[in-house]
Amino acid sequence: MLGKYTPKGAFNIVMALPNYLFNQFDGRTNVGAVELPGSCDYDIGQQVYHVAGAGANIWGEQDAFHFVWKRLYGNFIVTMRAEFAGAGVNPHRKMGWMARTSLAPDSPHASTAIHGDGLVSLQFRRTPGGTTDEVKAALTGADVVQLERKGNTYLMSAARYGEPFSTVQVIDLDLGDEIYVGLFVCSHEQDVIERAVMQNVRIVMPVAEDFHRDKDPFGSHLEILDVDSGNRKIIFSSDGIFEAPNWSRDGKSLIYNSYGRLYRFDLATGSSTMIDTGDIIRNNNDHVLSFDGKMLAISSHHPGGNHSLIYTVPLEGGQPKLVTPTGPSYLHGWSPDGKYLVYCAQRHGDYDVYRIGVEGGEEERLTTTPGLDDGPEYTPDGHYIYFNSVRSGSMQIWRMKPDGSDQEQITDDDCNNWFAHIAPDGKSFVCISYLPNEAAAWDHPAAKRVYLRLLPLDGGTPKVLAYLYGGQGTINVPSWSPDGRQLAFVSNTVPQKAAQSDA
Repeated sequence: MLGKYTPKGAFNIVMALPNYLFNQFDGRTNVGAVELPGSCDYDIGQQVYHVAGAGANIWGEQDAFHFVWKRLYGNFIVTMRAEFAGAGVNPHRKMGWMARTSLAPDSPHASTAIHGDGLVSLQFRRTPGGTTDEVKAALTGADVVQLERKGNTYLMSAARYGEPFSTVQVIDLDLGDEIYVGLFVCSHEQDVIERAVMQNVRIVMPVAEDFHRDKDPFGSHLEILDVDSGNRKIIFSSDGIFEAPNWSRDGKSLIYNSYGRLYRFDLATGSSTMIDTGDIIRNNNDHVLSFDGKMLAISSHHPGGNHSLIYTVPLEGGQPKLVTPTGPSYLHGWSPDGKYLVYCAQRHGDYDVYRIGVEGGEEERLTTTPGLDDGPEYTPDGHYIYFNSVRSGSMQIWRMKPDGSDQEQITDDDCNNWFAHIAPDGKSFVCISYLPNEAAAWDHPAAKRVYLRLLPLDGGTPKVLAYLYGGQGTINVPSWSPDGRQLAFVSNTVPQKAAQSDA
């Protein structure tokens, strides 16, 4: 719901060529007295870094390690999933993210140290040549780690993959405005090389507090996630806004929206083609394919006003046919038998879930509880409609029978959960979860810290599939691959040049 049409000009798509991710970093070097050369190899196909390094320690007044770095200005959020390669020699070997004032061995720094024995700590040195201190995380054995800078506050968030973050922080740590940020490996032995495998490496420049999404620079990455392994790949990137990828039923393309238009991204060629939608050119991020893959239902802001209305159009394009003459109406689901569309609409001063025949006609109200009900989607067998509702005080996933009966809550935790998308096998669903305190229960803004989480269809313990910066437009629409093995979604960042120019 509330899919946002952005009245802005065209943008420049930058294809994710093999050197795209490698160029996240400006250089690499041994820091301090390190006898053995370190290395960094990048696996283009898997988008994985293999970093090796020696060095006596990162502690006390002097450091010795291998560092793969980038110069960053201002605030940032850097995240990765990593593991050591092999059993190792010293249980105190370390790897992680580091932010340093300089490449001098005694430089002030903050680092997220994942140790060989499972210890996870936020290490820091406040002054050149000063002692090193640490704040230990509450968990051990983490393989997902994030370092975030907010002014002179540095936060480390760590998790065992699939679990939520645990966060610690250090305040009043002044490392300077422009600093070195990157990946490190320290073997804790002068004459030993240790190796780490680092995937899902992301450098994000967050928005400023006064950020305006329709006016300020805001970049987008189209990512594909392998559900079993958790590995993510960026398949293209842009310095503008695009949103909400649908996976075509033949598995060959993704449908997304950008600045009022719909595009088809060919997965084989890596090229995008605009979809003809006639004179309906204010399309938002609520678009759904029919189960037979032949038709596309879309939400678009009516030329005569700002209300969103729902239309259908052949997948290959054409002049859309109006389905809901009353707005605002925000599309979310198509019934497996092809007969109904379900959507969120504001009527009677409240947002509720409605359904309507594909050919139009009288709409049927399915929810009546006060408060926002949104994001309806059918299960593949047509037995249920899943939706999200704020009726329990926070935004949680619910379900009901197709006629609106037997409404029951499925999730109940401290996240605000939106947009349940059912797996093709009908056994599980994925949703986007705003971390606590990131957004109001009724809101799903962009530029927030969110999880993509997987749950059994009847509920249970969520598994975090992806830790990312996004929100509005990330996964508003069904985005499972037809075989249920992958998910497509959008993550965000302020383009680094724009972030530096604004700083």
